[in-house]
Amino acid sequence: MTEITLLNKHKLFNGEQRRYQHYSHFNHCNMTFSIYLPSRALQGYALPVIYCLAGLTCTDENFSIKSGAQRFAAEWGIVLVMPDTSPRGAEVANADSYSLGQGAGFYLNATQQPWAQHYQMYDYVVTELPVLIEKHFPVTNQRSLCGHSMGGHGALMIALKNPQRYLAASAFAPIAHPMNCAWGQEAFSTYLGNNQAEWAAYDSTELIQLYPPSLPILIDQGSVDEFYPEQLHPQDFIVAAKSKGTDIRYHLREHYDHSYYFVSTFIESHISFHAEAFGL
Repeated sequence: MTEITLLNKHKLFNGEQRRYQHYSHFNHCNMTFSIYLPSRALQGYALPVIYCLAGLTCTDENFSIKSGAQRFAAEWGIVLVMPDTSPRGAEVANADSYSLGQGAGFYLNATQQPWAQHYQMYDYVVTELPVLIEKHFPVTNQRSLCGHSMGGHGALMIALKNPQRYLAASAFAPIAHPMNCAWGQEAFSTYLGNNQAEWAAYDSTELIQLYPPSLPILIDQGSVDEFYPEQLHPQDFIVAAKSKGTDIRYHLREHYDHSYYFVSTFIESHISFHAEAFGL
């Protein structure tokens, strides 16, 4: 069993917010994750899990500190798991750009050097971390995904590629069509090379045309988001989804921006959405 090391813990809404470190056999370095355990989990009851994926420049702590999700996870009895957004360390490749390298793993498996050795975030989030969580904590095999910005890209993309593993996906201001924006083109060409077929395998708008989801999807987008629509392109995703007859809940929130103030305003509806998918 992979060892995990507790870094800190804090009482929160009668549960505990904890932070752990462990060695990742996929990313070949130490990784950090945060987890919120409601009181029922501390009592040993197995609960469902939402994997909460953060955006560019973030760590595992942005969602845990800023989203306000724990209040509602405590009410519903849901565990929250917050992975880091990339591998980290002196031996891990990095870049000067904030949208590449450490803090910008894009939840894919890199194939190009020097990134391939450590940047296997897709396998880490889909395979390695859930195995670790399910070994060490009282959780069921009910899982879902929630993400913000780059993490919204990750949540949608991973759910579309693995509908048998997840019951729902939700996103705040996701990078919904990365092949069609500067952030995505930079990341995909750097991590994956120039084969656009490989890019499409990590692009939610491309994926939904091939694999219309059998799971519910919720998206919230702020109307004054400084990255909307040039970087995010949610409308591309919605059009592609509707062309396949997919029912997606989409809300354009007037006067909200890209920040965690936006996320914290609507996080209750996202937790409720996941609770419904879990049958709570």
